[in-house]
Amino acid sequence: MRTHVISKKPEHLDWSQLPVAAIDHLLWTPEVDISAVAQICYDENALYVHLSAKEEHIRAENTGLLDQPCEDSCLEFFFSPIPGDDRYFNVEFNPNCCIYLGLGYNVDTLVRLLPEGGAPFNPKSTRTADGWEITYQIPYTFIRQFFPEFSAESGKRIRANFYKCGDETAQPHYFAWNRVTSETPAFHRPCDFGELVFE
Repeated sequence: MRTHVISKKPEHLDWSQLPVAAIDHLLWTPEVDISAVAQICYDENALYVHLSAKEEHIRAENTGLLDQPCEDSCLEFFFSPIPGDDRYFNVEFNPNCCIYLGLGYNVDTLVRLLPEGGAPFNPKSTRTADGWEITYQIPYTFIRQFFPEFSAESGKRIRANFYKCGDETAQPHYFAWNRVTSETPAFHRPCDFGELVFE
């Protein structure tokens, strides 16, 4: 199981100075010329997430509240905020900041939440010279609506995984930070989450 540190957010946030988690386990498809990384930090108010992909053929068709960003070029963060509670959030974005936000124990129990305009995450997507990136925040006030006892403190550990996918892209692909053990495409597997540790 992989482990990654959730860094303390510096006063002047510069993602180039923070540790990177490689989303480099290719799953279920032939080799593709795509790569992705994740970064995460925190302060007293929120988690801050930065995901980026090197991807030549970007698909960005979905824009609606009920659309499926995973059909497009997509970057995802799944996490279980409380040890011992198997529920997890899944946060998925495409380059249009189209969001899929869910909460559940597995894909069969997942409840889709509908944050209008991506609030309260304030996502920002940018095209880069060789791909795209998404940056957003997850306020603790949002997490505590579902996990009232959640707190972010040094040494605390949570289970999580980062993903890169594109169901209907020119090169369909599936990548994970912590390896997924399913023989068929399936990201909703808390049993395959890695571990994030608050610095």
